[in-house]
Amino acid sequence: MERAALVTGASNGIGLEFAKLLAGDGYDLILVDINGNGLETARAEIEKKWQVGVKLIKIDFSQSEAACEVYGRIKDIDIDVLINNAGHGHWGPFSESDWKWERSMIFLHVVNSSHLTKLILKGMISRGRGKIMNVSSVAALVPGPMMAVYYASKSYLLSFGQAISNELKGTGITVTSLCPGLIRTGFAISVAKNSNVPKMKEGFLSDSSEKIAAKAYKAMNKGKQVYIPMFKNRIYAFLLWILPRRIATIILRKMQDRIH
Repeated sequence: MERAALVTGASNGIGLEFAKLLAGDGYDLILVDINGNGLETARAEIEKKWQVGVKLIKIDFSQSEAACEVYGRIKDIDIDVLINNAGHGHWGPFSESDWKWERSMIFLHVVNSSHLTKLILKGMISRGRGKIMNVSSVAALVPGPMMAVYYASKSYLLSFGQAISNELKGTGITVTSLCPGLIRTGFAISVAKNSNVPKMKEGFLSDSSEKIAAKAYKAMNKGKQVYIPMFKNRIYAFLLWILPRRIATIILRKMQDRIH
């Protein structure tokens, strides 16, 4: 692989759209996801349109040693772009929710995303080039009642990305934190629904995954540290920034009850 990119959560939604954009720019791909059939479909779609190599890694990235296993399969490949996209959500009071599901969320958003970044980053530093994108959320900006672990884990991703972006100045490596709102993807509809999240009203969903991915991809290539797509999400983020967190949390709880 001359130029390679690795995308987690790549079988559908925004992860698949990132994979297509990377293929269009001539990157060979390593696609990681738990959905083996989805990965095969993604590879067929990509190889039909672009002449790039596509390596598939079917794995549950929420398992404790998943990052090590993924890296073990690609350690001889120079990764130029890493997109940490794998994730899922959960709805309900923390005291009543399923800890196994929340634990897997922490491993997806926090542990394995951080560990895979560390493992791949060493090679990027030695080569003096690389791009990393962490898919966080506008949820990272405020505590999230009824989705406490999801909001907290996305907050970690944002903080982590901003911190290492500062550390990596002058190395030729950029780190972009993507903070979208709700997107019309399998995450927002299927995954969330399977996680006891009631079906979300269409009006609350954001733009399509194709449009969000295209805008975020441009932001990553420009080396932006944080990117919040869509004007309404930027307004939302600004309001959360200026409001006291206690007030923002109360408002968000009312919004959550309205959505669900």
